This record gives sequence, C-alpha cells and structure tokens, in this order.
Amino acid sequence: MGVSIREVTAMSLRTPPAKTPANLLREHKPLQALFSAAQRLGKLQALVEAQLEPAAREHCQIASWHDGCLLLLTSNGHWATRLHYQQRRLQRLLQVLPEFAGLQKIQVKVRPPNTQVAYQAHKTELSEAAADSLRSAAEGIGDPKLRAALERLARNARHD
Repeated sequence: MGVSIREVTAMSLRTPPAKTPANLLREHKPLQALFSAAQRLGKLQALVEAQLEPAAREHCQIASWHDGCLLLLTSNGHWATRLHYQQRRLQRLLQVLPEFAGLQKIQVKVRPPNTQVAYQAHKTELSEAAADSLRSAAEGIGDPKLRAALERLARNARHD
C-alpha cells in the first residue's frame, strides 16, 4: 500500500495543534524563566510605585534588582534629579519590605521613552527666479543625469 505525493504534501503542510499558554510554560524552560522574571519585576514595580509620589510613578520603571542594587529608569533628566533627591527616603522605605531585603543602593538612569517621531519633510519653496536659474544651468550641462536632476528641481518652483 503506497502513499501518494498529495498525501505526503498534505501531511507536511498541516500545522501542529495550538498549545495553551500553560503547556508552553511547562514545556519550555527559557520561556518559563522569562515569564517568572517578568512577573517578579511587575510585583517589585508595584511595591516601588507605592512608595513614590504619585506624579513620579509614570516616569519611573524598575530595570533590575540584584546583588543589593536596584536600578530605576526614568523618562528624562528632570525625573532623574527628583528621584535622586528622594533616593535615601525611598531606600529606607523599601528596605523594610522583605522583597527588598539587602537593598544597599539605588541607581537612577535616564532612558527616554521609545517613541518614534514622525518625520515631516521640510519642503522649501523654490521661487520662479531660482527655477529659471536651474533651467539655465541645466542647458549648459553635458551629463544627462545631472541635467535631468536640475530640470526636475526647476519643475518644483511655485507659480505665483
């Protein structure tokens, strides 16, 4: 009994059944470790935010906590300075919590938010006199690519 090429192709193209998140975490140790670390940082973030002034909460994020050092990231220099002035008070408040037992220092670094600024082309307007100069220059150019480029630029002139 043979297997047709169509059957082999159909078998090879089938996607495996989807796994539940619980199964993925149980089977893949690196993913499990990453998920656990993210949960731990989330809990620590909540504890730090509870000790910060309300205005600072959205500008302060835990980057790491190990070897007695808590690294906080802020959105700009202003908040880094404000956190620096509150550093001793914050350290005293956190050291009381069992999650921050052994806290020896707090470092604050600036990391601006990762927002992409939309590029807006700054279109300069070309006067008709400038366009005439470009056309004149193009007439005397022997290189066809340069001539075409100058002529394209001249066509962008504003017409009053």
